[in-house]
Order: sequence, then structure tokens, then C-alpha cells
Amino acid sequence: MTWRYKLLNIGFGNTIVADRVVAIVNPSSAPMKRLREEAKTNSRLVDASQGRRTRSIIITDSNHVILSAIQTETIAQRLGAGITTKIEEKDPRC
Repeated sequence: MTWRYKLLNIGFGNTIVADRVVAIVNPSSAPMKRLREEAKTNSRLVDASQGRRTRSIIITDSNHVILSAIQTETIAQRLGAGITTKIEEKDPRC
């Protein structure tokens, strides 16, 4: 059995599984700042900004919060246009 994933490039060599993305939001609002702090407190924050300014926050279906230095619109266009990378992973049970 083979698993297939579509990976979404979120900048600087970082990718995430595209099907797990729930929302891509702008980090500047107060609720998003609170969400970021809450995720950090609960060990659900992934900083993929490589030390650069955070320009988008990605929320996944596992309730993880991912920070990216790529603009929200750019990531949304990549996701909507299907600019992803397919990988195949063999099921270790086979």
C-alpha cells in the first residue's frame, strides 16, 4: 500500500501536508496574536519563518499553528493553484 501526500511550500525549504491546512491568516490582528501565544504555551507552535518577520499563520486540522515568512496571499495562491509537491511513502506495514 502506498500513501500519497500533496506538500505545500511555505517558504525557505519548508513544506507542510496541503490537505491538513484549515486556514491561512494574517498575523497582525489581536486574536491571531492570542492564538499564537496560546499555541506556544501548549507546545503546538511551529516556527517555519527562519527568523524572519512572520507574514502568515497557518492553522492545521491537528490544531497546530505554523508561522511562515511568506505572505498569506502567496501561500493561498500556491494552495489554490495546486502548486504542491507530491510524495509517495510506502506503508511500513506492507
